[in-house]
Amino acid sequence: MGTNKSIEVQRIKIAIATVDDHDYICITDMAQAKSDASRAADVIKNWIRTRTTLEFLGTWEKIYNPDFKVVEFDHFKSQAGLPSFVLSPSQWVEKTKAIGIFSKSGRYGGTYAQKDIAFEFGSAISAEFKLYLIKEFQRLKADENDRLKLEWNLQRTLSKVNYHIHTDAIKEKLIPKELTKLQMSLVYANEADLLNMALFGITAKQWREANPDKEGNVRDGATIEQLVVLSNLESINAVLIHQGLSQSERLKQLNQIAITQMSSLVGNKQIAKLK
Repeated sequence: MGTNKSIEVQRIKIAIATVDDHDYICITDMAQAKSDASRAADVIKNWIRTRTTLEFLGTWEKIYNPDFKVVEFDHFKSQAGLPSFVLSPSQWVEKTKAIGIFSKSGRYGGTYAQKDIAFEFGSAISAEFKLYLIKEFQRLKADENDRLKLEWNLQRTLSKVNYHIHTDAIKEKLIPKELTKLQMSLVYANEADLLNMALFGITAKQWREANPDKEGNVRDGATIEQLVVLSNLESINAVLIHQGLSQSERLKQLNQIAITQMSSLVGNKQIAKLK
């Protein structure tokens, strides 16, 4: 069902589900601002059965949902306002194939509405609540955009670093040690240790035995340069496996690649910006 987040509006925690990059706000949580949790479903049913709400929902679906059943919608609209007319979100979705609202069970259970519809539901709660809801939702999206910008800048810098690896000549002393024939002839239990040997010259078990007082593993203490090279080695190792090379042959090649790349990264100005 996608990822879940939450915001707090006037001391009420409101869940937000992201489905296919679209945000849906839990109007069941919102309804608690008007009534207690046990009557949230009644608040939503009373809201959805009005002509004004149905016209809004129907218009939204016509704009964004090519599979929306207009005939069923017109039937509901003709019944709106009658004392006998009742409608639940699940009935609305089932009959009209609406996509602006959905219900889910479980930890983040409740009725969710696309943000435009949720803001409209906010009007049924109170103008004040609706304004604070919009404010908190906008703050959440601003925070997400800031994180995306940071990740994008990091990826762009790493791309420059990787380009530098392939074009720069070796300027400094070798960083990883060249493995001995004995080390390359040993059989390593998993591919992670193969990469550890190629770059760090030690297996995870050997690192733990040598560092009994330290938490984590051999990779937790790696520098940004080593992490960049490690990422590259993982991709290269996959290619070598596909080519059918033995473990010892792959280790030899990976060790040489680690030496070349780490040597190229020493003193790299782009890397320095990440520290």
